[in-house]
Amino acid sequence: MNESVILLSIPGLRETDVARMTRLREMTAGGEIADLEPGFPCVTCPVQAAMTTGARPREHGVVGNGFYWRDQRRVEMWTAPSGCVERPRIWDVLRQRDPACSSAAWFAMHLKQCQVDFACTPAPIHNPDGSESLWCYTRPTELYGELRDALGHFPLIHYWGPMAGAKSTAWIVDSAVRAARAWRPRFFYIYLPHLEYAAQRTGPDSPEAVAAVDELDGLLGKLEAGFSDAYSPGRLLWLVAGEYAITPVAHVSYPNRVLREAGLLAVRETDDGEELDFEASRAFAMVDHQFSHVYAADAATARRVAEIFARHEGIDEVLVGPDLARYGLDHPRSGEVVLVSRPDSWQAYYWWLDDARAPRYARTVDIHRKPGYDPVELHFDPPTRSIPLDAALVRGSHGAPARDAAQRTVLIASEPGLFPRPLMTDTDVYSVVLGRFHP
Repeated sequence: MNESVILLSIPGLRETDVARMTRLREMTAGGEIADLEPGFPCVTCPVQAAMTTGARPREHGVVGNGFYWRDQRRVEMWTAPSGCVERPRIWDVLRQRDPACSSAAWFAMHLKQCQVDFACTPAPIHNPDGSESLWCYTRPTELYGELRDALGHFPLIHYWGPMAGAKSTAWIVDSAVRAARAWRPRFFYIYLPHLEYAAQRTGPDSPEAVAAVDELDGLLGKLEAGFSDAYSPGRLLWLVAGEYAITPVAHVSYPNRVLREAGLLAVRETDDGEELDFEASRAFAMVDHQFSHVYAADAATARRVAEIFARHEGIDEVLVGPDLARYGLDHPRSGEVVLVSRPDSWQAYYWWLDDARAPRYARTVDIHRKPGYDPVELHFDPPTRSIPLDAALVRGSHGAPARDAAQRTVLIASEPGLFPRPLMTDTDVYSVVLGRFHP
């Protein structure tokens, strides 16, 4: 059977969204839909690792959107290479089974230095003067130059930050169609993040979020038309995975400020403001949407941290010791304590007690230097022409365990009979994809 599998990874896609997405329904007509329950942590990198490896964090090692490398006393957000995923991914398995079975991965996390046949993901060049030059990591290497000449540079400014919007997703769609026409890979993974932006900025049910659903649906129609033409007369199986749901939030907590006030977190003064001092701190939190890894100097400090947050507003669970194993987070990269927010709350990375002492990069879009995820970067303060230091602006978040229907998304297939249960998990996606390729 001359079939190719196209897996679309669309965070924030809900069943209520699908109901208004005409193009998506046409693309998957005659197929089936199931609820998708993401594993904890319900954030981008761990969920994508789960979908592409079929494993939990204890096995694939991706415990969040960033890592604290203890031996280097260094935080790395969003930039870790492919090698940080400790299990083979779908494209690795397919290559092992059949070297002639080609795969492509578009904008997936942890793609740099991967061994997928065809790849594209943002990789801006950091210049000595502190500026950035637009670029993407691609396989083959010369591919980005060809895409740039045909489509212009990838619009990174529209991929994240105050100007995040449909232009970046449109570029992903156009470049993926070009790759499909050139190589017709048997498996094609495409990450389309457009629903993230408005849902976090103004809330998942805001008029802006509804408009984003309509925009994405139009782009999916373009993707489907382009791929149908590129693969003709072959057969396409479309799989659409919602990754995780974004829930409304009305509260924010600040774990690092709490740890500082308890005398456990240390800072150092610099010309650019207060910096978190990893080496001198007894404990600090690496925050990530609705959870954080707290790295503690020893067991006694971990117990104290757990006691401090046991009844803290906005924190639903404090995981320590055996509790980490319940969620598959018993991995050396995890913090000694993991703080989990309520579904209506999230966690900000701020450690300063006076905004005048915030580091300079706190007011910029800087996803790599901040030791934690900062959705406030989606906002802009015109009077100061900078990112505001007001975490209460964020209206949607995700990451907490998906315990009810509002925290689930959808898994859709363009053919029936692929889902053995009405409630699927992110790790099931791996098996569904590989089930279409004979060993």
